[in-house]
Amino acid sequence: MVNSYTPVDYDYINQYNAERSPSTVHSQNSALTRFFQRQLLNRIISVFKFEGLPEDWNYDYFINVLLVAGFVGVVETDKYGVIPQHCSLYGRDVFYQPTNIVVSNPLIKGILRPRIGEECALIKLQPDYRGVWGKVSFYADALALTAEAAGLNILNSKLAYVFASSNKAGAETFKKMTDQINAGNPAVFIDKDLMGEDGRTPQWIAFAQNLGQNYIAGQLLKDYQSWLSMFDAEVGIPNVGFEKAERLITDEVNGNNADTSAQVTVWLESIRRGLDMVRKVFDLDISVDLRYNYKNNDGDTDLPDEDYDEPEEEGEDEDGDIIDTGTV
Repeated sequence: MVNSYTPVDYDYINQYNAERSPSTVHSQNSALTRFFQRQLLNRIISVFKFEGLPEDWNYDYFINVLLVAGFVGVVETDKYGVIPQHCSLYGRDVFYQPTNIVVSNPLIKGILRPRIGEECALIKLQPDYRGVWGKVSFYADALALTAEAAGLNILNSKLAYVFASSNKAGAETFKKMTDQINAGNPAVFIDKDLMGEDGRTPQWIAFAQNLGQNYIAGQLLKDYQSWLSMFDAEVGIPNVGFEKAERLITDEVNGNNADTSAQVTVWLESIRRGLDMVRKVFDLDISVDLRYNYKNNDGDTDLPDEDYDEPEEEGEDEDGDIIDTGTV
């Protein structure tokens, strides 16, 4: 695999970016979308709790590379010691898995190509080496569209009037009158010439009076909460179904907890395998756990324990039979 400094054609760039930001209905490349991207990424960062990270590791760099790029390499350098680094993958073994990483950092002398599991460690978020940016972008687009629609609907739901004036001076007077009304003044005084020829008939009419017919901001705000609940469920943040607030039965609560823990369990196991490799290669004792409680209604949890992959030593069970724990 080429590194980030290798010149490539546009078709390769499009294919590379599509893996992290799937082609879908994008609202705009707007500040609102980027705002939600940052907020959603922070929500995912809050899911994990690391312990034992070296003090000279920049946690913000480490967690952002792991989540966005999908993997982070841990290498040993002459100047900085053992540090995490953004990297590319290189080589292929019999299982079509990468055998080396490529680290190219201007502050590190030369380009490093250490072998995974022997000279370096690789911590990946998912089995397919992908990050969370595609998921973050999808929900950020949806939230931006919903928020934009809600704001526009609220704006369009303001009561509007049409004024009829015979000259520019009269029109300016009407503008000042409406400004004072919208400013909240308790009383506004006008000249009787602004009324009709009889002096009693107003020279304005309401442009739209049936506001409730077009007002959907309330439903859009519910949709906003639904998008956010869906995102939380996919990234491991416990929540109750936003649209199922009443008469929530036990099985539905447990089912929601299972949905919430499904994806984050895969992430947790993958990260722990990478940390086991860090412990093996560099003798660094780093652990990771989840910040939230995923217990079901019976008090049990389906999440793996910290030592989930530690093999049992060969020995005898209670009946005196030999336990064979040989690896495949």
